[in-house]
Amino acid sequence: MHLILPNPRGFCAGVRMAIDVVDQIINLFPGEDVYVYHEIVHNKHVVNRFVDRGVHFVESIEEIPEGSIVVFSAHGVSPAVRQLARDRRLTSIDATCPLVTKVHAEAVRYARQGYQILLVGHRDHQEIAGTLGEAPHCTQVVESPDDIPSLTITDANKLVYLTQTTLSTDDAGVIIQALKKAFPNIKEPPSSDICYATTNRQHAVRQIGPECDVCIVIGSKNSSNSVRLTEICRNIGVPAWLMDDVSELNWDWFKTGNERVLVTAGASAPEDLVAQVCRALIERFGGTIEQREIFDEDVEFAPPGALRKIMESRGIDPESRRFRAETPTITHDLYGAVPLTVSAGRDN
Repeated sequence: MHLILPNPRGFCAGVRMAIDVVDQIINLFPGEDVYVYHEIVHNKHVVNRFVDRGVHFVESIEEIPEGSIVVFSAHGVSPAVRQLARDRRLTSIDATCPLVTKVHAEAVRYARQGYQILLVGHRDHQEIAGTLGEAPHCTQVVESPDDIPSLTITDANKLVYLTQTTLSTDDAGVIIQALKKAFPNIKEPPSSDICYATTNRQHAVRQIGPECDVCIVIGSKNSSNSVRLTEICRNIGVPAWLMDDVSELNWDWFKTGNERVLVTAGASAPEDLVAQVCRALIERFGGTIEQREIFDEDVEFAPPGALRKIMESRGIDPESRRFRAETPTITHDLYGAVPLTVSAGRDN
């Protein structure tokens, strides 16, 4: 069996920032209860590891005792949620991905300019709820082209579309083209709202997928970007499965044991989960691992403002904690002794 692992895979800079924010808060406030509003990122292993360290995850601000510490998840929250936190005198640390914050800012700006906003994304996703909350009076959610006829439009020349950051670029493209056909003068954001990490991981799968027999995506079922990676493989005719970890591996997916297998991970999946799957496949079928370098991600984020102030008050330099997507490497500690090759993709 030949396993191909694309870079990039796994944690993006925004996920790494959100996880490290919670980690920092635990260390800065030893013995105090730390609450996180929603899952910090959409991965059950990341969440459970924090639960084991005493972190409380809640779905309502009202569940948090007054005066406590709360971290807002990477997906962002609405102004109404922020106000509820202030009303309860909570110490709020905002771990929203800066790329999601960018979309929030666009929604506020266009609403002030008198635009109606068509928000492309999944209605029940937490990111959409947060963005919608910035301008609920002038925003409508579009999940598919089928939603377009039922939109209420007051001025077709004063329309703008924004998108959820973790959408499939293919799916978003279909909806955007339908919007442009229905509303030729619709305005688009200054730059794509779909985040670089989502785009890069999807591009890597599109590039490598056609040469593989099977695709495995490590990620949780509620991870939008992980689901999209699975769908992209299936759309190009490659059998693909989304799994949380090695316990969900099904040997029936492999007919000969000589398959070429693409193994990747959504932006919120830890690398050790990828390593466990690869070890299990190599132990059963033998073979080699190839790490395919497609993109070198160098995006870097500073700590959130509230965390910076806390760190400075404790004599800690915030600049010592900047967050970037680190290129996953196949190490002996995680992967064991496996035959490995490294090759460059076309976009390196």
